[in-house]
Amino acid sequence: FTVVIKESCDGMGDVSEKHGSGPPVPEKAVRFSFTVMNISVPNKNGSVRIFEEAKPNSELCCKPLCLMLADESDHETLTAILSPLIAEREAMKSSELMLEIGGILRSFKFIFRGTGYDEKLVREVEGLEASGSIFICTLCDATRLEASQNLVFHSITRSHSENLQRYETWRANPYHE
Repeated sequence: FTVVIKESCDGMGDVSEKHGSGPPVPEKAVRFSFTVMNISVPNKNGSVRIFEEAKPNSELCCKPLCLMLADESDHETLTAILSPLIAEREAMKSSELMLEIGGILRSFKFIFRGTGYDEKLVREVEGLEASGSIFICTLCDATRLEASQNLVFHSITRSHSENLQRYETWRANPYHE
């Protein structure tokens, strides 16, 4: 099975309580969520979709993974909270899940599309340079920390056209996610 997952992460704006008193908390919130877009099974003629989300932008199919009281511009807090989620996603990209269903071993491969990120967060997660990004530039996968420790050996790992393609996929949303 191939499972396509849409990831979303966006600031939810001001969520502070306007009346009454309570503990001081940040006034903004960020939600990281996912939607299972489709599931397909490969066969000799290509693949057959056995599930496709009819309303991919509906709140009903969007499953929140993490809701945090933070400003989306607060790079340190976002990094601390989202880094484990992103690490799990990266591990899932390069592995297969094996489950026994009905006595038969089934293999699941996951594809993640970050089309639900707002512009600040797509730059952060997809590696495009922006305010608060951990990456040194748009053409290099070296983080600021790696580059600061070794200014000579980090190199261009993505072409400009690859970066444009990543950004254009996010901007144009060809998968209607």
